Amino acid sequence: MFEPSGVTEAELARLGRKVVRKGGKQVLLIASGGQLFAVANRCPHEGYPLSEGTLGPPCVLTCDWHNWKFDLASGETLVGRDPVRAYPLRIVDGEIHVDLADPPADLRRERALKGLRDAIADNDRTRMAREVARLERAGYDARIALAHAIEWRSERLEGGMTHAHAAAADWLALSERAASADLRLAALLEPIGHLAEDTLGAGRYPYADARLDWDAEAFLAAMEAEDEFSAQGRIASALEAGLAYPQLRPALGAAALAHYADFGHSAIYVLKAGQLIERLGDTVTRPVLQALVRQLIYARREDRLPEFRGYAGALEGWSPARARQLCADDLVGLSTAAILKRLGASAGLPAEALFDALMGAVGWNLLHFDAELGWAAGRTIAANVSWLGFTHALTFANAARHLCADDPGLWQAALLQLALFVGRNKPFVKAQQDVSAWRVDDRDAFLAAEMAALYDHAIAEPIIACHRVKVLFALEDELGHAPDAPWADVMCAAVNRYLNSPMKAHHGLRLARQARAFVAKEG
Repeated sequence: MFEPSGVTEAELARLGRKVVRKGGKQVLLIASGGQLFAVANRCPHEGYPLSEGTLGPPCVLTCDWHNWKFDLASGETLVGRDPVRAYPLRIVDGEIHVDLADPPADLRRERALKGLRDAIADNDRTRMAREVARLERAGYDARIALAHAIEWRSERLEGGMTHAHAAAADWLALSERAASADLRLAALLEPIGHLAEDTLGAGRYPYADARLDWDAEAFLAAMEAEDEFSAQGRIASALEAGLAYPQLRPALGAAALAHYADFGHSAIYVLKAGQLIERLGDTVTRPVLQALVRQLIYARREDRLPEFRGYAGALEGWSPARARQLCADDLVGLSTAAILKRLGASAGLPAEALFDALMGAVGWNLLHFDAELGWAAGRTIAANVSWLGFTHALTFANAARHLCADDPGLWQAALLQLALFVGRNKPFVKAQQDVSAWRVDDRDAFLAAEMAALYDHAIAEPIIACHRVKVLFALEDELGHAPDAPWADVMCAAVNRYLNSPMKAHHGLRLARQARAFVAKEG
């Protein structure tokens, strides 16, 4: 609907430009080259008034703050990113009338999603935020931005699911708890930005367009054979037959725990894939499961490494006839070989008791991590270690407990793999250090404060930020499941220390030294 601007054609011709305020909008009227234009006065980049910009031929307006340039006729950006809003106008009895009506909501939605795609391709965090805010302003649930990003970038994942997907479920949960729209958007932007970083510059890796009848045993055989074509074909058929994620999770969990896979990532991803689907709905089911299956197929099978060579024998020799009592103190300080043997001697105890003992050891290790090692620059590649390697034991344990609820037959593998975490981390702890300052007296207050801090965490690296949110939600879930567990106090103290200790994110000198040492030994 055209509205009078209060500016005549003759006046604008004399002034060249004029800002009018109508309906809460600032509109810049410009006369140039015998033509009239109306555009939003605020630059879509960071809001600088375009009325202060420089006009140049042919009908190009430059925002002098960051040198973005706009075609006045269309609003398209010639240098920069977001287009500027251009308004239709006409002359009525010598006065300029402007149509200030917003475009239809569905058109605004498509424009915002297109802008979001461009922002993700450029890894432009600030534009991602603007486009999601525009989507909200058009009346849409901002979560569709994340769903769209997951679907759109799915084929850019050469190795399948990443931490971006795994943490997305927890960032969404955090956004749902937000006390304000600003906090909600801040949490939602985290997984979108992480996905953009993980797929930046990536080529296309299409998924197989295959259909094979769903059969859980055949699916697991395909996974073991690293046959992605067959595994994807069976998942596709299962979805087309109407099977939902909860019906598929037992098979996915079995695949994840068939090996000590990718340092526990696979089990974590199976759990988080379901939570992500639950929060975003059916539109992401297929791309999420495709990415998950690819990750499970190509995950490192670390139980085959010499360091963990005792795992297969321990699993095969698991016997309920052995029921020696076990507590966390019995496991702390043991090597991988020793802890597998000690756990096997207690195989007949209830799975929950073994889990509690291992969780106590996990918490002790995390609480006593030698943080100086995370800053060291003179160690070998094999000794690269940080807080993140220790936190994986907790997030793996949380995922494994849920997967074993589907199939209790997985407990043996889950417990032994959790033991591998404890044994593997043995060389990187410092037992003789004072950790009393990290004790948590009020768990609820601690969790609430640390959750609140996530909205504005000030961490530049998505991989580090996502570990924080995953660890907190895993701890909250485990405490909710077993508030009186014997490991609860030590785990809370351990997570408190982890969250409140500085972490070196860039290892320039270590990288240089290790690269030179590596190349010097190349054949």
